[in-house]
Amino acid sequence: MAPPELLLLLPLLLGPVPLGAGQMNLTSPQNVQVDVVNTNFTLRWSWGGENDFNVTFSAQYQRTFEDFGIEETTDWKALSGCQNVTVTECDFSSAMTAYLDSYNVRIRAERGEEKSLWSTISFIPDLIAKIGPPGVQLESIDGVVKINISPPEENQNRKMWRNDKRFTYNAMFWENSSNAEPKSKTINRRDTIYDLAPKTTYCLKVQARIISERKVGSFSPVYCIKTTDKVWNVLPYPVNVEVHALNMKFLLSWDNQYDQNVSFTVQYLSGYLKRLSEDYSDKWITVSGCENITTTQCDISSAISIRGIYFLRVQAMNGYNKSRWSNEIKVDDPCAVNEIGPPSVTVSSSTDSLRIHLTPPGESENKSMSEFYDLSYRVLYWKNSSDTEEKIKEEEQLLFTISDLTPLVLYCLKVQAFSPAYKKDGHFSDVACIKTLNDKTSPLTILKTFVIAMIAFFFVASLLIFGIYYISRRIRYAFFPSCKPPSNIECLGGQPFNSPYLSTSEEPTENCCIIENIVIEEIDQTDFKDYKHSKQSTRDSGNYSNDDDTSGTKVLEETLEQETA
Repeated sequence: MAPPELLLLLPLLLGPVPLGAGQMNLTSPQNVQVDVVNTNFTLRWSWGGENDFNVTFSAQYQRTFEDFGIEETTDWKALSGCQNVTVTECDFSSAMTAYLDSYNVRIRAERGEEKSLWSTISFIPDLIAKIGPPGVQLESIDGVVKINISPPEENQNRKMWRNDKRFTYNAMFWENSSNAEPKSKTINRRDTIYDLAPKTTYCLKVQARIISERKVGSFSPVYCIKTTDKVWNVLPYPVNVEVHALNMKFLLSWDNQYDQNVSFTVQYLSGYLKRLSEDYSDKWITVSGCENITTTQCDISSAISIRGIYFLRVQAMNGYNKSRWSNEIKVDDPCAVNEIGPPSVTVSSSTDSLRIHLTPPGESENKSMSEFYDLSYRVLYWKNSSDTEEKIKEEEQLLFTISDLTPLVLYCLKVQAFSPAYKKDGHFSDVACIKTLNDKTSPLTILKTFVIAMIAFFFVASLLIFGIYYISRRIRYAFFPSCKPPSNIECLGGQPFNSPYLSTSEEPTENCCIIENIVIEEIDQTDFKDYKHSKQSTRDSGNYSNDDDTSGTKVLEETLEQETA
């Protein structure tokens, strides 16, 4: 075996080692990059030997994908469209079929049998793809410009953006003059640009965006159009249409610019219909209670729900003469547009603190803002003096206390509700002032408290006694009646008097008789016999028989006989 020193000298003795077959000193492509716009794939690179026209370039690719949870990588394949090209870019769109998989692409320079080393780049089409320009059509009518937008890749078989409903559109437009500044406006696929000068040329370009993925597309070509003159012989359309909302009560208002008797109609359109429909002209709905009204405002709360996007418009009418519809007003988020009203505040005091009880805004109108927002509350309070600074206290509860106050001092406060999520501050409540109490309770306060307590005690006791007395009388009357028959009625057997609450069928029969006061006089025996005879004749007549009369006659006869004896 040769010594190490000889091995070190061997390269110098033998000279340079030749390269492998087909490998020469060709420079590899540099700055390799892949550009993807929609489904159009372009491979670009740079090369140092631009003046060597005998050099061509070829590329290969391999795809990495998951199959039943197992990651697999294909072998290197020739990249269609990028073989033996003589320029520093090539289109390989036809080779890309799966836009969510990962790809490796490599490229090298070739000159006859000479080949450079590979230059490789990796990418995922869905992540690096850019949004292409949309299609734009313009129409000028009655001083406004109507826009009709076609999404990128519309009517194409292969699509990078399979759901074009995700697109929103941004328009840049400007007056076609040297000193005009471009204006930006978010628009829908079918939209209108208002407030343009008549008989003026305007230019416009549009780009598509996917906000959720933070992708911004390229602008369309510039389109220019001249506005028409406004039609002045018809009723002007309502202007300065605005939406105001307080505690989820939404009002739409507009200017009164009419010298004649004019009525108005308000319509609304759900935002998703405008974005999805090719033609939404028949999707507008008249707001309930806002048809043929004569005022310049209307309550549109019935048309607005908590979530969603809405468009609103107004039309003026005078008999059969109608204006065109006003500019459309967009309500992106009702909770963001709405203003939070003041809460209701109740305050009580002690010697060194204020106890505050709040009622959420809108609760008195049965629309509590706590149903729409996660509310917190901010209290501003201060001593009622000219040189006192306001202090701030924030709470999430409806019942809380402000402590460490000075006794016998007049404090004032006001409260507002706010939503941290919406970064929205509500209206402040009216200022309420209250005085803290003294450290020592005064004798007058103790006396007042005692007198009030005694009055309350006697009042309650009186009610209790009266109630017991009244109930006892009812019980005694029902079950232990105290009524007695008159002295001239004698009851024979049974109870002297029965309860009026017993049914007639359950009452026992009483035998009673009336005892008359009898005056006994000296009667001639002859007359008495005649009387007996008369009475006997009466009984024998057979007309009737009365046991009570017979018993009474016997008593009378016995009494007279005793007197005669």
